[in-house]
Amino acid sequence: MGDPKKQRKKYETPRHPWRRDQLDVELRLMGEYGLRNKRELWRYKTMLSEMRGNARSLLAKSGSEREKSEQEFLMRLRRMGVAGETTSVDDTLDLDIRDLLERRLQTVVFRSGLARSPSQARQLIAHGHILVGGQVVSVPGYLVPKAEEERVKYAPESSLAKSDHPARKAAAKGRPAEAGTSGSTPRGGAA
Repeated sequence: MGDPKKQRKKYETPRHPWRRDQLDVELRLMGEYGLRNKRELWRYKTMLSEMRGNARSLLAKSGSEREKSEQEFLMRLRRMGVAGETTSVDDTLDLDIRDLLERRLQTVVFRSGLARSPSQARQLIAHGHILVGGQVVSVPGYLVPKAEEERVKYAPESSLAKSDHPARKAAAKGRPAEAGTSGSTPRGGAA
């Protein structure tokens, strides 16, 4: 079969980990998006940093090489749902960590009203109750592509698929009125 890949860190830690303002922002983001620990947050910060680095390197290129690379880069961001149709490479430098956190399956499940809280969304995903595009996904940090966002639902073999399940009744009763309009539109893009 071959050797397994070597495990590597997928995140970079902050340079100054004990700054009070940074700790407050991280803690607020962890609570808002239901993250398990700071490593999850740091992984998305590193991913965002790499995207910005790619955008800066594209801006430094010239000619036809830049055109082709720029189109591929923007198409990737559009498929992820982070960038809109009219977004340019300059606009990608303005992306925020929240733009990536909004694309996580856990957040999509919560925002679509399938769960009462981000914590419950994480639990439903981990227990295999959520279906994305015809497949059960049990990773809360899965980045949902824009095309599959509408295809997130309860798995048919799950007990939650029945409309009379007590958890679904409670989720429908406790659902906030602004659940669908809380800012899932990416920056710089048309809704």
